[in-house]
Amino acid sequence: MSDTLNKGVYLAFMTALISGVAVFFNKFAMSFFVESSVFTTAKNLVAVFLLVSLLLIFKKKKELKILSGRQWINLVIIGLVGGAVPFLLFFKGLSLTSATNAAFIHKTLFVWIALLAIPILKEKISGLQFLGLPILFAGVFLFSSPEGFRLGYGEILAFTATLLWAIENIIAKITLKSISPITVAWGRMFFGSLFLLVFLTMTGKIGGLFAFSSAGLGWLFLSGFILFGYVVTWYTALKHAPATVVSSILVVAAPITAILNSIFITRQIEASLILPMALILIGTIFICKTHERFATLRQVRSSS
Repeated sequence: MSDTLNKGVYLAFMTALISGVAVFFNKFAMSFFVESSVFTTAKNLVAVFLLVSLLLIFKKKKELKILSGRQWINLVIIGLVGGAVPFLLFFKGLSLTSATNAAFIHKTLFVWIALLAIPILKEKISGLQFLGLPILFAGVFLFSSPEGFRLGYGEILAFTATLLWAIENIIAKITLKSISPITVAWGRMFFGSLFLLVFLTMTGKIGGLFAFSSAGLGWLFLSGFILFGYVVTWYTALKHAPATVVSSILVVAAPITAILNSIFITRQIEASLILPMALILIGTIFICKTHERFATLRQVRSSS
């Protein structure tokens, strides 16, 4: 595996770890907020502040000044279809359907990214990787255990949000060819937060940003810091490795959340989760390893 691809894979696993921790902690943080949209906007703003600090530390201000109009448009689109609209759609869908159905739909993100990355990004997937994808999907299905699944209004909203996140990743992958991951992460969070602030203002919920306890403030900053770590590692991984690979690795976040829940909440690991967690791990490793061999084979052929 090349050094660049290796870096992307490691960072993708780090992103999965951060995501798994984020889901676990956000369960507690959200209890201090009446509206999920207010919580999402607030933690996004914290992440924006941290990203601005990172831009200054790494002197990315110069990069912002030389961005073309097309690059600015891409950043705005990433903020809209990645950092704003899908969150509103997903949480609305979550209120209309079961949590298991919504979680299952969201965890299929890697499937839609793969379907878009192959024709649009021209990413190459070996036959062995195609075998890894259904293993991963089987793990996701058994892990989420959607009961009585039907394509109702809530499920449609959750699926639309997931599809928008997939589109965001494709646009981000293209944008990362000429813009640093830190700048792309800033664009996603900054413009996403602007759209969310407009939404809160139009719905009369803007006051919720200033109505929480000191304990809620602590949880908010923790959630915002975790989100900051997520977007930085995710976009850096996406820059250095194929979207199909990094999105597949992100599925590992689900078992991480389950393990944390078992350690700190239930104090036991559910036996029913052992098989799906094993399938998710096997599918992820399978995709990474087969991609490594496929990439090495391509390098050998191109140099011969």
